[in-house]
Amino acid sequence: MFDLALNYLRSSEFEMAADLCRDALQEQPRDDKIRVLLGTVLVRQNEFAAAEKELRDVISRRPEIPKAVRELGNALIAQGKGDEAIRCYKRVIELTPDNPAAHRDLAMAYKTLGKREQAEAALDESLELDPERRELVLAMQHQNDGEYGKAEIICREILRRDPRNVNATRMLGTLARDTGKPRLAARMLRNAVKLAPEFYGARLDLARALLEIEEFDECERVLRETIRQKPDLPHPYSLLGNAYTKQGNFEEAVEVFKTALDKQPNHGPSLAGMGHALKTIGRQDESIETYRDCITRHPEFGEAYWALANLKTFRFSDDEIATMEGYVDDESLADETRVNFNYALGKACEDRGDYDQAFARYDRGNQLRRPHESYDPVQTEMVHDQIIETITPEFLAANRDHGCADNDPIFIVGLPRSGSTLIEQILASHSQVDGTLELPELPRVIKTINQQQREGKGYPQSLPHYGKDLAELGRQYLESTARYRKGAPRFTDKLPNNFASIGLIAAILPNAKVVNARRHPLDSCMGCYKQLFYSGQSFTYDLVELGEYYLEYQRMMDHWHEVVPDMVLDVHYEDMVADQEAQTRRLIEHCDLPWEVRVLRFYETDRAVITASSEQVRQPIYSKSVNSWRRFETHLAPLIEVLEPLLRKLPEDQQPAILR
Repeated sequence: MFDLALNYLRSSEFEMAADLCRDALQEQPRDDKIRVLLGTVLVRQNEFAAAEKELRDVISRRPEIPKAVRELGNALIAQGKGDEAIRCYKRVIELTPDNPAAHRDLAMAYKTLGKREQAEAALDESLELDPERRELVLAMQHQNDGEYGKAEIICREILRRDPRNVNATRMLGTLARDTGKPRLAARMLRNAVKLAPEFYGARLDLARALLEIEEFDECERVLRETIRQKPDLPHPYSLLGNAYTKQGNFEEAVEVFKTALDKQPNHGPSLAGMGHALKTIGRQDESIETYRDCITRHPEFGEAYWALANLKTFRFSDDEIATMEGYVDDESLADETRVNFNYALGKACEDRGDYDQAFARYDRGNQLRRPHESYDPVQTEMVHDQIIETITPEFLAANRDHGCADNDPIFIVGLPRSGSTLIEQILASHSQVDGTLELPELPRVIKTINQQQREGKGYPQSLPHYGKDLAELGRQYLESTARYRKGAPRFTDKLPNNFASIGLIAAILPNAKVVNARRHPLDSCMGCYKQLFYSGQSFTYDLVELGEYYLEYQRMMDHWHEVVPDMVLDVHYEDMVADQEAQTRRLIEHCDLPWEVRVLRFYETDRAVITASSEQVRQPIYSKSVNSWRRFETHLAPLIEVLEPLLRKLPEDQQPAILR
């Protein structure tokens, strides 16, 4: 009976384990081994008072059982009885002086009570007894300091000695994530979970990696199992809410975040996540209330402040600004937290007309964020060179009839913050168009091409070897996007970085339409520099790299206008603002859609909008964002220098003063 109950405990089947223990105690009420196991199960079920009763009963007869004393300490610390818990953990150390876990328990108890010096001393003792763990702590310190190579060397040495060391395996997974290799991270973390199926932290790390690579089905399976394992903790619910958000299931996400908050009402990530979901579906007042609730409970939670600023239409109070100013330069906070505070303060200063201070805050936020991004401008240029060399008029002419003939998709491309959300909202207001999201499906087609390696080559060099199989790639794209659609004959795909893949679109979906969202180069770049992106867009955190990327974007668009001139329509944000109806008619005609006057009232369309412009496109067109780069002109010399070849082609009144 004991072994069966223990197996149920190890598989997180706590109710079954508890029932078996109680059944056994009916027959053998003095079986202290079973009673300790029952106490352990009750601790896992968060029934701490009941666990305390069972364990004290055992200890009254058998005070020398370390497991009973340890679990009593766990039950006591969970009930806020810290001093009693510490006495228990010290007793465990007396019983098992060479047990490093006992010293770690004592360290955690001291830490919970705010006794930092005693916690550090107990932790040092545990590390002396556990040299391998000491190595892992050193690796963790290297990881926290951004010295990823040093951390990796330590982990690989541990795995050389012990290939099944789950902690080293897990850390290699998190190191891969930190260095921008999410797929490798997922592989390593799958191994960690395979080695230790009940390792809660490894499961959460795996779910995060799967979320990043958008393996949503597997991510949900992992999280559902984690919830079964730890049903009373908010973290897996919060991650599940994020997964639903990324898939566009915002109503479901709100409900899951509510469940997380039922478990822990002050859980910051769940409050922020629910605020994001509410904002996306247009419930702005509720989202603001949720963000402010998060700030009240966690005044140092920078993400909530940036989320409010990112509403674009929100204005901070004096008290909120003062709170941010108190945290923004606190070097004890994580870089990402300070990044959020800097961007939020930048927006607050800009709203108040203090543009110099606003730029200083945006600039500091970018400086803090850039070291955490992986971007190689030389690699970008090389990839673009290969695309231009491969996808030529001759290639497209030779494969004119090889693609999938469906005309369902309308791709909206360009740089972020260039008006693409406005274009999407206009098109989504048409009865024949489903507005979707920034879909990851075309990059997945490219991944498929790289995996297939025809003639030993990947994308784009292998495209000439596909012939009629290009149609299959087009069908793959359409099949994978079906889950985002709601039944209209056409749909939008608004992933801006697809601008480099227009030639691929022309090859696999020759009847698709492409709309290129254009804006004044300095407005477009400054819009990116002011924007803290959740992920991706790693080129936006340095003015010189941003300018160089814009030149690459322009180079690619020049190529596509030459190679597939009828497929791509440029829509200039400034022209749309100046003459909405004329530009909207151009847009609708290019997409081969019948005219509907409702598209002029796009702001009345009720749909989820996930980008930073979500609140702006819920109101009529306005012109205050045109030429907003002039507010920061005196700070943009590095960007202007890079963009000078393009800027000199503009009318003189659109050029910065330094060029006139």
